[in-house]
Amino acid sequence: MANVQINRPTRATETREKEVRMDSWKPAHDLPVPAPQDGYEFGWKRSALMGVADPANMARVRREGWVPCKAEDHPEIADDFAAFGLAGTGLIEIGGLVLCKVASELAAQRRKYYDNLSNAQMESVDNNFMKQNDPRMPLFAEKKSTTSFGKGF
Repeated sequence: MANVQINRPTRATETREKEVRMDSWKPAHDLPVPAPQDGYEFGWKRSALMGVADPANMARVRREGWVPCKAEDHPEIADDFAAFGLAGTGLIEIGGLVLCKVASELAAQRRKYYDNLSNAQMESVDNNFMKQNDPRMPLFAEKKSTTSFGKGF
């Protein structure tokens, strides 16, 4: 048989559209996320509960180091809500929550404090549980027996 060449395009010359999946739709969050700032963390703090102002909570929040953010400092958020008449106070407030910021160092100290508190509580629960342990019927016992199948391998 004679050497017959078939003129086909090479794979390198073929172009296929890249298949791109559309991201699935998700509803927007009720509380927008502000643009990050170096050295600060943001959080939404309660200023009102069921339509009634809660100045005691805001005073506690301020004592903990949180500072309410001014609307002029975050136009990316304030512009969205200005049309709805929510810009009267000069703060970014949505549904009784005010956007606040705190220094990252202080936020890290706060996290460490609550982590330590949580660990101490878990240790206390474990200790309380284990004091009920009886050697005749241990709560947790390491199983040292082995099971073999077949001819005792």
